[in-house]
Amino acid sequence: MKRNLVNFFALILIFGFSDPLLAAQETETDTEHFAKQLQNPVANLISVPMQNNWNSELGTNKNGNQYLFKLQPVIPFSYNRDYNLIVRPIFSYINQQDVTASGAKQAGLSDTQLELFWSPKAVGSNGLIWGLGTVILLPTAAQADLGTEKWGIGPAAVVLKQAGPWTYGALVNQLWSVAGNTNRNNISAIFMEPFIAHSNKHGTTLNLLSETTYDWLNNQWTIPLEAGVSQILPIAGHYVSFGLTALYNLQSPTNISKWGSRFTITLLLPNKEK
Repeated sequence: MKRNLVNFFALILIFGFSDPLLAAQETETDTEHFAKQLQNPVANLISVPMQNNWNSELGTNKNGNQYLFKLQPVIPFSYNRDYNLIVRPIFSYINQQDVTASGAKQAGLSDTQLELFWSPKAVGSNGLIWGLGTVILLPTAAQADLGTEKWGIGPAAVVLKQAGPWTYGALVNQLWSVAGNTNRNNISAIFMEPFIAHSNKHGTTLNLLSETTYDWLNNQWTIPLEAGVSQILPIAGHYVSFGLTALYNLQSPTNISKWGSRFTITLLLPNKEK
């Protein structure tokens, strides 16, 4: 399984250093421009992604089902002439059955995660876009089974490059629990999200990524491979993106399903200027 992850990173490097693939020089359409901005976690663009995730075969008996809704607004603030502060809260709602125990049902708000990035407004001379900051875990779960009951914090970073229709890069953070219910398990986990995407002039984007987690305390990898397609459409004077993603876990704990699906609706609130 680790070889699959290495191959995935190698694929990103191949795209990154293959000049013929990145040589497109055509003028961007608005839909292509916004489609590419959505692939940039620190873009100067207000966006409101709403994720709908479905997972089955969960729990020790493999008969559990879960619906996970994530609201992930991305809000850039101008700090000064050179830097933006990017605020990325992630609110989660879970509705699940037969996951924690046979016949058990839970529904409600889960923990909240807050990502903060300082990012230069100008693209670097080498074409790199980057952001440095922190990730914060807030124990906001409505029920104990829906969250960790832990406060957490750690560093976060993102680096990417956009050339022609291609976007490729990675987002990484490390989270440690620092307070909370002492009867609950502590947290020490690294999150790695390598990604590559291709956006065309019609606002259609194909993407491949992995939201990989390594639990240092339990020596446990979770390595999903995710492939998706999204389309930006003008609706009532605004741009809206609709996306479908399929997920397959290359490696995961035994109580997590192998397959998953996601439907995302993203509202775009662009600035006057590109």
